Amino acid sequence: MEKVELVSYFNESLFIPALRAKTKDGVLEELVDCFVEAKFLRNPAIALEMVHRREQLGSTGIGHGIAIPHGRTTAAPEVMIAFGLSKNGIDWQAMDNKPVHLVFMVLAPPQELNNRYLPVLGRLVEVLSEPHHREKFHSVTTYSDFINLLKS
Repeated sequence: MEKVELVSYFNESLFIPALRAKTKDGVLEELVDCFVEAKFLRNPAIALEMVHRREQLGSTGIGHGIAIPHGRTTAAPEVMIAFGLSKNGIDWQAMDNKPVHLVFMVLAPPQELNNRYLPVLGRLVEVLSEPHHREKFHSVTTYSDFINLLKS
């Protein structure tokens, strides 16, 4: 999967340049609510329960200030990604024990014909593993800047 293909899984209505929530649970709820407001989720309770269960298995805080809460849920009609930025950082019990600033929530249906969920997750992690990309995500304020950064 090319980096530019990743762009198709984002949507301007799923872009939050300044998260209001101050806790991990609050951020999970805020991002799920974002999917609901954009009419991408049918049942927010099912999706929220799924991401909470996924966090109980182990933190999705992958280090370097990044968390990628993710999972498959019957509430999601297709693979999609929401992005939220926390200027102050959130305690996420990340691998490196550092606060999380960049949160990418990836939701997917239980089954999909083209099986894109794992390749999308993999490509996202790959993009975020590049230090110069990570740092630039901290300063995005508009969706167009965000998308241009993904494409670069």
